Formats: sequence, structure tokens, C-alpha cells
Amino acid sequence: MSPTTLRRITAVLLFLAAAASIALPFISATALTLSIGVIAAVAGVSQLLRIGQAEGGKGKVFRALSGVFYVVAGLWVVAYPVESEVSLTLFAGLLLLFEGVMELAAAAASQAQARGLVLADGLVTAILGGMLVAEWPSDSLWAVGTLLGISLFFSGIRLISAPEASEPTQD
Repeated sequence: MSPTTLRRITAVLLFLAAAASIALPFISATALTLSIGVIAAVAGVSQLLRIGQAEGGKGKVFRALSGVFYVVAGLWVVAYPVESEVSLTLFAGLLLLFEGVMELAAAAASQAQARGLVLADGLVTAILGGMLVAEWPSDSLWAVGTLLGISLFFSGIRLISAPEASEPTQD
């Protein structure tokens, strides 16, 4: 599959995910929260299954404590997804804010043709993250899905609009 085709497919998938997140923000936020809970619980079970591989008694205790914490936290998130969305909103806001700042730094350090697109993506992402943090916790139940959708949409625009990187030539 050519890099151009892969970029187009990825952009279409980003647009579809963005549309779903914006149209159904509560459902997308809840689905994201549940996914994080399940992943945490599975990671905890994985830690518990590897207790025998830890060296020494203290290593086994720490791995067991880590595994139990992951399992309990993951199950709590799955059992109480709406309440967990409040924490997820703050986390997502901080994550988007950080990502936006890193995109802005990348744009400042770059001389690439797509520098303006990276700058726009970073600015939008940082603003969305800042909005989440500033309005937290009052908008927790809809904001994650909506703002994540907007961020995905702009990432898709950047991906589809950016000029192709030059292919390495073979001598």
C-alpha cells in the first residue's frame, strides 16, 4: 500500500471518528472511559500473572501491589464510568494541552512546508485542552467526546493537507 493511500485512509478514519465523537459525545466519552477501565484491569491481571518472574520477595510484593491496584482501579472505572469521566476530562484536557504545546514547539523548530499546518493543529489542540481544564468539572459529561472529536477532525485535515514527504531514492 502506498504512503499516499495510507495517509488518505488514516484521514478518513480520523474524520469518521471525529464525526462520531461530536455527534454522540456522551457515548464516545463513556466508551473511552470503559475502554481505559478494561485496559487497566487487564494490565493488572497481567502483572499478577507475572509475580513468579519477579526477583526476590520485595519484587514480588511490589508487582502484586501494582497488579492489585490496576485491577481495582480498572474495575472501579468500569463499575462507575460516569463518575470516572470527570477524572478523564481533566486528564484529557491536560493531555491535549500538552500535545498542543508540543505541536507548537515542533512547528517553531521546523522548516518543513507543513509548518503552518502543524502550528494550526497545535494551536487548536492547546486551546481545546485549555478549555477542558478551565471548565472542569462542570462540562465533564459531554466535553471529552466533543473536544476530542474536534481535535481528531483537525488532525485529519492536517494529515490530508500536508505535502508528501519525499521518498528516499535507491541508487
